[in-house]
Amino acid sequence: MTTIPMAASHPGIQDSPKIRVVVTGKGGVGKTTLTALLAHTCAGQGYSVLAVDGDPQQNLAATLGLYGDEAAAIVPLAERSDYIAEKTGTGPGSRGLMVLNPDTADVVERAGTIVDVRLRLLVMGGVKNAGSGCLCPEYSLLASVLRNARSLPDEIVLLDTPAGLEHFGRAVAEGFDMALIVSDGSYNAMTVARDLCRLAKESGIRDRVLIVNRVRGTTRLQHIRTLAGDSFSRVFTLPDDPCVPRHEPSVVPLLGSDCPVMAAVKDLAGSIIAERAGS
Repeated sequence: MTTIPMAASHPGIQDSPKIRVVVTGKGGVGKTTLTALLAHTCAGQGYSVLAVDGDPQQNLAATLGLYGDEAAAIVPLAERSDYIAEKTGTGPGSRGLMVLNPDTADVVERAGTIVDVRLRLLVMGGVKNAGSGCLCPEYSLLASVLRNARSLPDEIVLLDTPAGLEHFGRAVAEGFDMALIVSDGSYNAMTVARDLCRLAKESGIRDRVLIVNRVRGTTRLQHIRTLAGDSFSRVFTLPDDPCVPRHEPSVVPLLGSDCPVMAAVKDLAGSIIAERAGS
C-alpha cells in the first residue's frame, strides 16, 4: 500500500467551505478536458486538489498527463475487491449484512494516484447495473465516496462524470454543491444542458453553472444565452482554441502557455473559488 502525502493547505481557504464540483454534460463537449484544466489550475494556485474520474471510460488520467506505466498501474476503486470487502463487510466470514454507507475517509490515501505536488487522482471505475439501483458492494462503496465527498481532506474535489447525472444521482447531489454543466453552442447539447440543470436543481445542487465550450467570437453569445434560459446561476464561455486538439489527450502542454483557453479557465477557477469561499 502506498500512502499519498497531503500538500500543505492554501492559507486563503482554511476557514472556508470545501469546494466540491461535479462536471457533467452531453458526451463529447469537453467535460474531461475542462476537469483536468481546472484541476491543474487550482493546484497551481496552491490548493490541494482531488480529481475524481467517475466515467467508466477512464480517460481522465491521460488528460491530466499520466501515460504508460503510470496510467497502467492505476487500479480503479471498483476493482479493489479487498478494499470493497473490508469497507462493506462482504468479505469472508461476513454474515451477509452489507454496510450501505461505509467509512471511506481513507480512500484517497489507499486508492489514489499522485499527479503533481498538490494534485491527486481517484479513478472510480465502472459498476454493472448501477443505473438500476443495485445494492452490490461496488456500487455501495463508490456511492459512499461521492456522498461523503465533504469528508475528504482535499480543499477542492472535481468529479468528472459520464454523460448525465443518473449514474450516482443522489450520492452526487449529497456530496457536491456546485455543478458545471458543459455544452457547446449546438441546439442538441444545449437541450441536454437544460435537462441536466433541471435534474441538478431537483437533486438539491444549488449552484448550477453553464459552461459553453468551443465558442467562436461573440456573434453567437446572445443566441446561446437564449437557448440557455434562466435556470443557470451563471454562464461562462470557453473559446474554440486550436491548442486543445493539438495536444490531446494531455492538457499539460497548455499549462503556463498563452493559449486563449487558459485565460478563460483561470477566470472560471477564480470565480468558483471566490463563490464557494464566500458562501
